[in-house]
Amino acid sequence: MTFSIGELSKRAGVKVPTIRYYEREGLIEEPVRTGGNQRRYSISDLERLSFLRHCRDLGLPMNAIRELIDLSQHPDRPCGDANRIATEQLSAVRARIAHLRQLETELERIVLSCSGDHAVADCNVLKAFADHAMCQGEH
Repeated sequence: MTFSIGELSKRAGVKVPTIRYYEREGLIEEPVRTGGNQRRYSISDLERLSFLRHCRDLGLPMNAIRELIDLSQHPDRPCGDANRIATEQLSAVRARIAHLRQLETELERIVLSCSGDHAVADCNVLKAFADHAMCQGEH
C-alpha cells in the first residue's frame, strides 16, 4: 500500500510542508516517484512520520529525535541512550514548568497590585512591566 503526500498528511496528522521539511532534513526517506513524478509513501514512511509527530508533541528537540532515529536503526543496542534522552526531556519540561510557575507568581502579584480604577498614568501594571526592578524575583 502506498500513499500520496496528501493521504500521508491526513493519516499522520502532519501538514504537507512539514513532510517536505522532514524529507529535506533526512528524517524520512525521499519517496519513490511515479512516472508522473508524484511522491508515493509507504507504511514505514507513515510509521516514521507518526513517530516524528509524537516526538515533537512531547517537545523533543530535533537533535534528540535524530539520535532516537539512529538508535532505532540498531535494534540490538541497549536502550540506555533512549532512556537518557527521555530523562533529559523530562528534566527540561520540569525546568520550564518551574519557570512558568515563577512567571505565574509574578504576574499574579502584578495583577493584584492594580485595582483597575486608576488613571493609566498611575497604573501599577504598566509600571511593573516597564521596570524589572519592581519585580520580586528573577523570571
